[in-house]
Amino acid sequence: MADITRAKILILATDGFEEAELTVPRAKLSEAGATVHVAAPQSRQTRETIRGWDKTDWGKSVPVDKDLESVSTGDYDALVLPGGQINPDKLRLEPKALEVIRSFLTSGKVVAAICHAPWLLVEVGAAKDRDMTSYASIRTDVTNAGGRWRDEAVVTDDGIITSRNPGDLDAFSAKIIEEVQEGRHQPRRLAA
Repeated sequence: MADITRAKILILATDGFEEAELTVPRAKLSEAGATVHVAAPQSRQTRETIRGWDKTDWGKSVPVDKDLESVSTGDYDALVLPGGQINPDKLRLEPKALEVIRSFLTSGKVVAAICHAPWLLVEVGAAKDRDMTSYASIRTDVTNAGGRWRDEAVVTDDGIITSRNPGDLDAFSAKIIEEVQEGRHQPRRLAA
């Protein structure tokens, strides 16, 4: 069993993340004692912040701790993928983002995705034959990728945590802490 106070957790996001889906897990994981870093792809010469989306309009900016290109999966115990419509849609076009997500999955580390972020799990072939949830509008994407979609606040399948929306953030954050404390899972195979 891993100690959450010694855990290092990476949040991967870019402009357009649903604000609460990054800030709430970051705060709850930090309060539990984990070290939490936010990583983003470089789309400008110097990337110091990424801007959130707050329900219906642009929200606050969040500092970026790491350039995505410098991320090493070996430095972290878990990966958190915030949703929002814009953020995961942009990230699934970033080869390095997909490489990092695949690396976390195949290493057996905890991966948590909320709202529209399960699109990223679909993109890397992690949905097939898994129990998952997501924002309702991407249910068909999840099921077409072979996932077994469930309308529940949080669904966990072999250390892959999915959640529906900002209303589920307390349960989502608590499940991340629980799974990190359970430790590494078996390496996962991804669909081609």
